[in-house]
Amino acid sequence: MVIKTSRSPEAIFSSSSSPRSNWIYDIFLCFRGKDTRKNFIDHLYFALRDAGIKIFKDDNELRRGQYLASELIRAIQGSRISIIVFSRNYAASRWCLEELAEIMECRRTLQQLVLPIFYDVEPSDVRNQTGCFAEAFTKHEKHYLLDMDKVLKWRRALCEAANLSGWDLRKTADGHEAKFIRKIVEEISRELNNIHLFIALYPVGVDSHVQDITFGLTIGANDIRMVGILGMGGIGKTTIAKAIYNQFFHGLEGKSFFSNVRETSKEPRGQVHLQEQLLSDILKTSEIKISSVDRGINMIKERLCNKAILLILDDVDRMEQVNAICRRDWFGLGSRIIITTRDEHLLKELEVDSVYRVTTMNDIDSLELFSWHAFRNSYPIEDYTDLSRSVVAYCGGLPLALEVLGSFLFSRSMLEWNSALDKLKRIPREQIQNKLRISFDGLSDNTEKDIFLDISCFFIGKDIDYVVKILDGCGFFAKIGISVLIQRCLLKVSETNEFTMHDLLRDMGREIVREKHPNEPGKWSRLWLHEDAFDILTKHEGTNAVEGLTLELTSLSKMNFNSEAFIKMQRLRLLQLDHVRLTGDYKYLSKELRWLCWHGFPLKFIPNDFYPRNLVVIDLQYSNLKKVWESPMQLLEKMKILNLSHSHYLSQTPDFSKLSNLEELILEDCTSLLEVHHSIGDLSNLVLVNLKDCKCLKSLPRSFYKLKSLETLILSGCSKMHNLADNLGEMESLTMLLADRTAIRQVPFSIVQLKNLKYLSLYGCKGSLSESLPSLFWSWISPRKSPKSVNLLPAALGGLNSLTHLCLWDCNLSDDGIPTDLWNLCSLKTLDLRCNSFESLSTSLGGLSKLQDLRLDRCRKLKSIPDLPASLIF
Repeated sequence: MVIKTSRSPEAIFSSSSSPRSNWIYDIFLCFRGKDTRKNFIDHLYFALRDAGIKIFKDDNELRRGQYLASELIRAIQGSRISIIVFSRNYAASRWCLEELAEIMECRRTLQQLVLPIFYDVEPSDVRNQTGCFAEAFTKHEKHYLLDMDKVLKWRRALCEAANLSGWDLRKTADGHEAKFIRKIVEEISRELNNIHLFIALYPVGVDSHVQDITFGLTIGANDIRMVGILGMGGIGKTTIAKAIYNQFFHGLEGKSFFSNVRETSKEPRGQVHLQEQLLSDILKTSEIKISSVDRGINMIKERLCNKAILLILDDVDRMEQVNAICRRDWFGLGSRIIITTRDEHLLKELEVDSVYRVTTMNDIDSLELFSWHAFRNSYPIEDYTDLSRSVVAYCGGLPLALEVLGSFLFSRSMLEWNSALDKLKRIPREQIQNKLRISFDGLSDNTEKDIFLDISCFFIGKDIDYVVKILDGCGFFAKIGISVLIQRCLLKVSETNEFTMHDLLRDMGREIVREKHPNEPGKWSRLWLHEDAFDILTKHEGTNAVEGLTLELTSLSKMNFNSEAFIKMQRLRLLQLDHVRLTGDYKYLSKELRWLCWHGFPLKFIPNDFYPRNLVVIDLQYSNLKKVWESPMQLLEKMKILNLSHSHYLSQTPDFSKLSNLEELILEDCTSLLEVHHSIGDLSNLVLVNLKDCKCLKSLPRSFYKLKSLETLILSGCSKMHNLADNLGEMESLTMLLADRTAIRQVPFSIVQLKNLKYLSLYGCKGSLSESLPSLFWSWISPRKSPKSVNLLPAALGGLNSLTHLCLWDCNLSDDGIPTDLWNLCSLKTLDLRCNSFESLSTSLGGLSKLQDLRLDRCRKLKSIPDLPASLIF
């Protein structure tokens, strides 16, 4: 593969970053020994050394030859700063001029700082090679008559160096060398302490993060602010923190950057070393010695209480790490403290002023960052664009992954790229996984780790409340465990209350499961890949290690498995099968099952030899069930959710007396369901009943309305259901009632007793007798008179003070069908009256102070609308 480079890596360094972090020396001294070695240089050298500065000074006066020795070149290139002492005979030394030329080259390529000192010479003489410098160059030109390029190089180097900011002895400290040297040492010490941190080889997108965080820092304000930078591993928190440091450190009295606080704190006396570093950095001394953490805290408070500092603590994961180093009131006004972490709860404990969440990179920046590492260019080379986009998609905007995989694929062939992508789908790169795994290893106990592994293998995209019930049934204390995972940036919850996770974190979890036995899936704790689960069930290779298994086939599959394949999997807690057929006895299924999700369950009833006592969720959607159990079932005290949706042959519900703790009953689209067992009224914990599209269901048992805990009732599409019982109002917890497209003619007056009702939808309920009887009947009764309308809702709805959404779309409402006190629904936000027959809204809507959405489309007879509330959003 040919690599095309449009610009060098150095060209894209941020202006505040240095490309070198491994300098050998602080200072390289370039001087003419004959002029200054035994006086000025000697004094300067010892003054710098006594200030703790590491210096290279060549003492060899007897060099021979005209080319620099390799060790001298290495010393020049390995120094942060070069000091050039221009004296009267400096230009006479070809050796000095060669050193100077190399130094100026390092200034251009390595961003080395060069500081000139003019010792009894005029800067203009150096710049223009006049005065004493003219005589020296006259000799050089004669000597190098055939190599004038070398002389021109020396002239350019002298001119460039003389134009730099430096010190002139004649114009500083009245020519007193001691004062002159002291001033040089002070300024160099300050400059060395101001060396910028290396940010990144290719800092794509960093500037935008810095701008966003800068707003929250309010640098210059006379207060003390603590800001958190939060994000998952590898997302760039440290890089951003370094860029912030480089931008602002020069504006405060002191600064200190602690990298990798988490690892440093684990070392013997780690916290004490951090305290010593803080004091040394701020006070600019290496003499700080601390005997204990408590003593260090007192020293920090005593000696830094009046200093405005910039302090950055990178990669913190424990509160005690921060407590040993800094608290908000230990420093002077104007101080800024920045903490990077993966733990949101830690930032809450610290009561930081603001939290900046680092998000993944967008597609454009991701492709650019990847391209710099893979091609040394800002975009992919020809023929590699599609492959590059595939790798970038796999990385999911994670900078660490983009850098690691880009560097790995650099200079590799297209065949190697394709092979690497195939491998990544099954075995993630170790360098990425190790970084991500730090958060997992930092979890405090095995229940939190088990929750993470269960979610990463089985529950991504699942509703959080649904999963919590299952995990609680496993004894995992799910609510606190999930909270910890979210705070540690290992897990997210979407706006629709579903679990989400970065793909690389998901892969990290799955890699943890397979790492001990990579080639023996039967020994894994969880089986999530189709091919692995298929082989295990086919070859009967499952072991007691298996706790979860999922196998999804299609509805057209004719594949059968023998139930004896489960005989060794006696710790199996989680089982998901789609359209799988089992032959043999069901007694072989684990008695530890908490979650049975078997879509397309093939039997007409659950066999008696199946042990369901520990089940928390039975999800048998699209089953062939005619009834749930053929004979009386066992007591299922742990059952929370029963979902038999789309079971088109199911004609009756089970006897609920054995399901005393059931919370959710979901029977959507059970089109043959004729009745709901009267024992449902005894379910004191039931909060959700979904009977949507149960088209044969005509009514609910009277006992149903005794359900004091029920919050959501869905009857939409129950087209044969004519009424709701008069005691509907006794369902005191009901917050949502959906009865769209039913045959309900009139909602009982007791509905006004539902003080907690928030959402009421009766879309398509025509509300008149004419909709429930054949039109031929009305022509026989009264061929010339229209049928009398029966009001769908009570004339007054006073009391529904919690109602926020009311949908009466297409309900054949006439003028007297609109409740007279709509204006009294003080919480109403949405009112949908579309496709109705009223001519005017006789009641004023102006009193609905929270109403935002009013829908009157296709109300073709509407002639007037009373005053409208100002809260409406148009």
